[in-house]
Parts: sequence; structure tokens; C-alpha cells
Amino acid sequence: MTLQTLIKQYTTVIMDGALATELESRGANLNHPLWSAKLLTENPALIQAVHYDYLLAGAQIITSASYQASFTGFAKHGYGAQQAADLMRLSVSLALQAREQALQSGKVKGYPLVAASVGPYGASLADGSEYRGDYGLTVEELKDFHRPRIQVLANSGADLLACETIPCLEEGLALVEVMQEFKQVPFWLSFSCKDGQHACSGQLFADCAALANQSSNMVAVGVNCTPPQFVAQLVAIARQTTATPIMVYPNKGETWDAAHKCWLPSEGHADFITEAKHWQQAGASIIGGCCRTSPADIRALVYVFN
Repeated sequence: MTLQTLIKQYTTVIMDGALATELESRGANLNHPLWSAKLLTENPALIQAVHYDYLLAGAQIITSASYQASFTGFAKHGYGAQQAADLMRLSVSLALQAREQALQSGKVKGYPLVAASVGPYGASLADGSEYRGDYGLTVEELKDFHRPRIQVLANSGADLLACETIPCLEEGLALVEVMQEFKQVPFWLSFSCKDGQHACSGQLFADCAALANQSSNMVAVGVNCTPPQFVAQLVAIARQTTATPIMVYPNKGETWDAAHKCWLPSEGHADFITEAKHWQQAGASIIGGCCRTSPADIRALVYVFN
């Protein structure tokens, strides 16, 4: 099964929702620089359980708990390179095991895909800079950061890689160029945006989406961890820029306070499911949720679109 096959089979492919939000709702303390990757050592069974529940909710793609997992991030907390690589592989293994469990239950339709999450450089800093993109690094430096982790995840058994929450054009380009070294591995590229036209860095989203035209193994391009009220406009921009399938998995519209590590309420946005209909109408063929979404939200998306 490939993403392209799923898109042909279904009007709208449904992704999973937030991992960390659901882990916290089940009692996990993620107030730590490693975030959800912290549970890879502390409680991997809980991660697998959340993956399983998203599959039962109808998600056709689940994403591994490797967003915050990087060699530099793990090294800051005393993990050697081999330990870090093993934990990255474990993150994918947990998702694969959840898929097998769900398939054996007979409660899921089709064959869901497992995407290995590749978070942005800013995630390794744990200071919220993935929502700014002000790294001060060159494209080559960003490639050097991402390449070792991609090498591990590309050989982890995942169906594809999820390069996500990318805040700036330079990091998107770095990922496209690294993925050219792994041409047999499909991937998606998803940007975090601050409004209906710009990535979090302030650069035009149209320029970011156009990177899809430079890649032979990018199977989708889009936005995630972006306020839902901006997404329809961003989808329309992407649709005008590339023929690559468009994916969106926004947050619930709240704002992340990196200093206090909490979500701040936001006013003035419509219901998530109502917004999702607009994203599909604008041209998105893959829809899911990011921060603050839950299996209940994914179940609702499945009900609306399939």
C-alpha cells in the first residue's frame, strides 16, 4: 500500500491526530525537552496504545513518536548515538505493532500506513523555535543535522517519512536535498504557517510549496500545526503551485507559549470539522489533526469524509 494508492481509493485520506496531547490526557508528564520521545524509554506501551486508538478511530495514516527524537536532542540527556538510533527505531516499531494489533482485531478497514516523523531542527532546541524558523543555520548545516536521523528512519520499516512542522524555506530545501539521497523512500513535507500566506519564518508559503516540484519522491506537501482558520487559503495557494497532493493537519487554533510550555486559548475560529470541509473543498486530499486534537476528532473526520 502506498499513499498514492490510498488517495486513489478514497475521496479524502484521514490521518491521525495529536500524539502528545493524547498521551498527556492519559496521565503522561511531557514537560521535558524530549517531549513525547521521553516515553520511548518510560512507557512505550502507552505510545502504542494511542496509535492503536487512532487506528480504531479510522486513521489511515499514523505517525511515529520520533518528532522530538534527534541525535543531538538525545545526546543532551545522556543518550549515546546507538541508544538514540535504537529509540528512533523503537518509535516506528511501536506504530507498526499497533497496526498489526489493529489489523488482527478486524476493526479497521484497509491497510493503514505508518509514517516516521522527522521534526524540524527547532524541535531539538525545545525552545519553540520551530514556530519561528530563526535558526541562523545554512542549508548545508541543516542537511548535516537531518541526514543521520533520516538514515535511521529510512531503514526503520516505516512506509514513508513525515518531514513536518517545518517553519522556513531553507529547512524545507535542506530536507528535499537530503531526501534526494534516499530516492527510494517516499516522504511528505509539511510547513508550519503563521497566517494564510506565510510560513512561520515570514517567507511566502507559495515558495515553500513549490519545493514539491523539485522532488521525485515527495508524495504530499502541505501544512500542519497551523491555526485552522488559515488552512483553506494555504491549500488554495499550494493547489496553484504544484500538482503534488495537498495534506493538512492543523492544530485546534490555540497558541503555544514556549516560555511557560502551555497552550493559550484563541478566539474567533470555527469548529474544526466545519473548517475541515473547507480544506477539502479548497483541494486537500489528506486531512488530519495536530496539537490538541484527539481520536474523537479523527473519528468525526472519518464520519464526514468517508
